[in-house]
Parts: sequence; structure tokens; C-alpha cells
Amino acid sequence: MRHLLFTFLISFISYSQINYQPTQDNLAARKWFEDSRFGLFVHWGVYSVLGDGEWVMNQQKLSIDEYEKLPSFFNPIDFNPKDWVKMVKDAGMKYITITSRHHDGFSMFKTYQNEYNIVDSTPYGKDVLKMLADECHKQGIKIFFYYSTLDWHNDDYFPRGRTGNDIEGRGEGDWNNYISFMKAQLTELLTNYGPIGGIWFDGHWDQKEWDPVTKKYGKDMVDWHYEDIYKLIHSIQPACLIGNNHHLAPIPGEDFQMFERDLPGQNTTGWGSSKEDIGDLPKEICETINGSWGFNLRDRKHKSSKELIHYLVKAAGYGSNLLLNVGPMPNGKIQPTHIKSLMELGNWLKLYGETIYETRQGPLNPNVNYVSTQKKNKVYIHFLNSEQTNYEFNGIKNSAIKSIKYFNSNLDVEYSHSNDILTINLNKDIIDEIDTIITISL
Repeated sequence: MRHLLFTFLISFISYSQINYQPTQDNLAARKWFEDSRFGLFVHWGVYSVLGDGEWVMNQQKLSIDEYEKLPSFFNPIDFNPKDWVKMVKDAGMKYITITSRHHDGFSMFKTYQNEYNIVDSTPYGKDVLKMLADECHKQGIKIFFYYSTLDWHNDDYFPRGRTGNDIEGRGEGDWNNYISFMKAQLTELLTNYGPIGGIWFDGHWDQKEWDPVTKKYGKDMVDWHYEDIYKLIHSIQPACLIGNNHHLAPIPGEDFQMFERDLPGQNTTGWGSSKEDIGDLPKEICETINGSWGFNLRDRKHKSSKELIHYLVKAAGYGSNLLLNVGPMPNGKIQPTHIKSLMELGNWLKLYGETIYETRQGPLNPNVNYVSTQKKNKVYIHFLNSEQTNYEFNGIKNSAIKSIKYFNSNLDVEYSHSNDILTINLNKDIIDEIDTIITISL
């Protein structure tokens, strides 16, 4: 009966909503999203058992039969959603985005579409997403669900894409069945877990042609049915924000644009979004604390507190949120080094959060030495190079300046203004090793 209900609901919604326009609730959610500026990304699944990242199925070329043994070892008895949410709040974060289903096809929630999920296939037998969502609602943290459009396990993900082709045991199925499967799972996520902040799609790039010479994406190899899928989401929860990690310009129906391991417009990875693809939607960049998204025992690339603060500040200076990732261990605990980093960020935000939260990109073009943020009549300049004391800016008229002071201080900043050029001279005795902030009152 439940399957029939989902089928009817999906069919009705998919073809009854035309020319979607954001509701007032959706627009309010977009503003909240931009104001929040900082969230937690969580990559967690049965892959954590092997301690080799979330792509281990593809990287180690594990067969379907081999990988299907992992759920029997996944028993996160130390998972405590209350501790997770408290950690998020102490870190100064406003929302959590957690993997509901990654590329391995295993669902971290109770789904009625197959038994390949945490409730039906693990000794733990509990819905961790339900537990976490309930705690988020209780403590005032919004929850977003990451959802992979790519699936190395489902036979109906066919034709296959550019990854996972060395995985033995993958069968051939029907793409239309796969689209129906995704719609049914998304309906479950949007009806069984209370108000959802957003859906974070990933995997589109697997079905894009790719030119390794020009490093450009070509045409789509499949029809993703985004019009139907996006209508489905907005029809069930109009305020639910939609983002898609496709590395392209925003697609109609999306509510925010994300950038993977890159500041907007800086395609340092070679496969990210180009500058001309930046849209007008709220922005979010995602990055890891160390080098991996999922739990990796051998990952020694832990970023320093200074590096993480600079990433948060630069994100805001580019008009973007920062979604900072942790990869929980298979027992359900967050790595202690990750908790320590998050607490250091939280302590910094207690002092300087005014220059990050509820701000928008400032009037100065950001670069490696400084960025600016703005809130109403205040411009905050973050100086990230502790060795430099003299700066020249073009973009702030002298007639508009009422005062320039060191942040949270009555100390005046030495400055001059000539021919529309603002010259700032920082006091070397006041410069902060991590971030020297000044406030320009307009």
C-alpha cells in the first residue's frame, strides 16, 4: 500500500506543477541560508568500516558481493545525536548536511524501496537520520540531506557513467526505474523527517561527457528528469532548498549554488565551476578538515586552525557559506582531532562572528591577502597576511567614510584618501597572526 501511495503522489506532483516560482517561504529560507554562513558536512556510511574513504568501492574495485558484506560489520553503537548537535552549535555552525545515500548505493535511513539500508541490513538496525533530524529540530539546527544521483549498486543505474565500471557484479537495468526509485526515496526523506533545510545532490558529473584535453564537460549522457524531481521536492516542502554539485551554471529550480573545494570562480581542481558559470543564487563551498570526505585511517593532511579560519573568512569574503566536512568513524564517534578543530573555529567565531554571520560580500575584490564583508553600514576588512602593513584600495569613496577602527576597539586605523584610492597603514603591534580585522563605518 505504501508503494502505491508513493507512486500516486510522485505521478500527481510531477505533472501538475508547471513553471516553478520560489514561494515566500523559499525566499526566506534562502536568506536564512546566506545569513548562516557556516555548516557541518557529514560523510558517513558503511564505507567507514574499511577506513579508506567514501570512494573505497570504486578505488579498490570491490565487487557487489564483496561490498555487500560491509553492512553486517556496521554497528555504530556510540552514535549520539545529542553530542553531534551540541558540537555543531559549539562550533558556531547553523546547519548539518549529512549523506543519506552515497555513490555506493547504501541508504543511511529506513527506505521502503529496498533492504539495502541501515535499518534492514546492519546489526544496528536504527535510522540514524531520523535520530539526528529529531535532535536538530529540538536544538534549532537545520538539517540538509546529501543525496547521490550516482549509484554503483543499483542495476537500474544504467547506462553506466564514467565511474565504477571495474566493479564486478553490476547488472543492466532500466533508467526510468532508477528515476522512479530516486523520486520515491526523496519523497520518504521529505515526508518522514520533519522540515528539511535542503537537498544536496551529487553525482551528475558521472553522466557528463568529459574532454581530458580541454578539461571541459560535454553533453549529458542521460536525462536526469530534474524538472520533475525539483517540482517534487518543492511541492512537498516549498521552503526546502535545492543544490546540485554538477559543477555547472545553476539549473532552473535550484535555490543555491555549491563549489567543491574551490572558492567561487577559482577552478583550481580543473573540473570545478568556471567563473562564467557563477549565478545569482546563494553560494556554498565545501571543504574537508583533513584530505578525505569519509573516514580514512591514513589521512594525515589535517588542516591547521589558521588554515580553517582563513577558509571560513575567504568563503564569506566571496559571498559564500562554508560547509566543513567530518568523516565519522564506524562506531559513530567524530574523530577527536576534528572536534578540536571545530571547537577552535567556534571560539574564534565567538569573538569575530559579527564579521561573518549575516554579512554579504564586501566592496573590495577578494584576494590572498585580504577579503571584505559587509553588514548594513559596516564594512569589515580581514587582513590575512601578517607580514604586510600597507594597503591601497579602490572602491570606497572618502565621502562615505565616517570612521575606520580596529574591530571591537576604539583604536583608530591610520588611513588617507586621495583620487578615490584608500590607503590603510596597519599598526604592526596590533596585527594578528591569523586575521587582523578593521571596521569601516559608512
